[in-house]
Amino acid sequence: MASVCFYFQVHQPYRLRHYTIFDTAGDYFDGFKNAEICRKVARKCYLPTNRVLQELIERHGRQFKVSFSITGTVLEQFAEYAPEVLASFQYLAATGCVEFLCETYHHSLSFLFSPDEFVRQVVAHRQLIRDLFGQTPQVFRNTELIYNNQVAEAVARIGGFKAILAEGADHILGYRSPNYVYRPPSAPGLKLLLKNYRLSDDVAFRFSNRYWSEWPLSVGKFCQWVNAVNGNGYVVNLFVDYETFGEHQWEDTGIFDFLRELPTEILKHPDNDFKTPGEVADAYEAADVVDVPHLVSWADTERDLSAWLGNAMQQNAIAELYRMEQAVRDSGDPDLLRDWRRLQTSDHFYYMCTKYFADGDVHKYFNPYDTPYDSYINFMNVLNHMRSRCGSRGVARPPAARLVAATDGKNRRRPADESVAV
Repeated sequence: MASVCFYFQVHQPYRLRHYTIFDTAGDYFDGFKNAEICRKVARKCYLPTNRVLQELIERHGRQFKVSFSITGTVLEQFAEYAPEVLASFQYLAATGCVEFLCETYHHSLSFLFSPDEFVRQVVAHRQLIRDLFGQTPQVFRNTELIYNNQVAEAVARIGGFKAILAEGADHILGYRSPNYVYRPPSAPGLKLLLKNYRLSDDVAFRFSNRYWSEWPLSVGKFCQWVNAVNGNGYVVNLFVDYETFGEHQWEDTGIFDFLRELPTEILKHPDNDFKTPGEVADAYEAADVVDVPHLVSWADTERDLSAWLGNAMQQNAIAELYRMEQAVRDSGDPDLLRDWRRLQTSDHFYYMCTKYFADGDVHKYFNPYDTPYDSYINFMNVLNHMRSRCGSRGVARPPAARLVAATDGKNRRRPADESVAV
């Protein structure tokens, strides 16, 4: 049996406007740019891809299933700028063939710097998915698939989850295959689903690369690779950004035709089916325990945290942001809290990345800044103004343990109980 598990990440940040040290207004975000990008990606990706999925569900019924993790930040933008997109996702939810996953509401790195904030965002996102799609998520996906043993422990303490997703990086799997279900060592109640990064990246990154030895990627060829899992695994976890369809891979590459034809070809093999992550967790027992003591992600060739914390600018910006947490909360200002949370979105730190070579083009995509330095200066100007909004309470330096947690994953405080106010 080879179950194909499609998981799509849907996310857009609130991008900052150009903000100088002379600005005194508290409107930090570029409403025009955010609306423009949201509507453009809706036109090129979200709406046409959702229509393809609707066609596939109508054609195959419950034989075809997919899953989404949609961040709170993009859902807010759908409601404001593209309500037809939100409606199309709600239509998909009503089919019973789509599972919605849980993550941090603001697509943040809060687990690394503020365990309490991490819990608040997870709880808030789970409630948002209930409200919008009528599902209570039972599978968790951390921002950018950032994962280690302690992430699994924290999610298990929140409760209500039966599985968690992670990158199937070679250095954590060793000789093992990502095509099995695993367990974390210290959270036995959770199943661990690992991305098959080779097959996922064939679609997400290499599909239109004419220099790739396997180009052009036909449906038949890809299905042969999937079929080869039969007898060598249970599940093929295809985890990709939803913007792959129509945005990263333009329509003229044939990506929509590829998606349309894929289920029919997959289902020709009598041992194949489609399952959502929750169904995979229910269907298959764990083959082994996978110990992940160090943090991994699905970003870049290193699959570590260097995309967001790899240089001094990034480290300083995020440390200063979380340094403000208590003052922001003490202010009692809901608008200040909202803005502070929007600044936590990982994209702001991604824009400050100075890595190039193999990963350079990826970091330039949707980047509103000319240089990482411009991004850092703009972000810090916003933080400086936000600090003034905190009033006379001041901004205390965070405990050293929180900063250590950002680099090596140790010494984290236990998250508060789920019942904490959001």
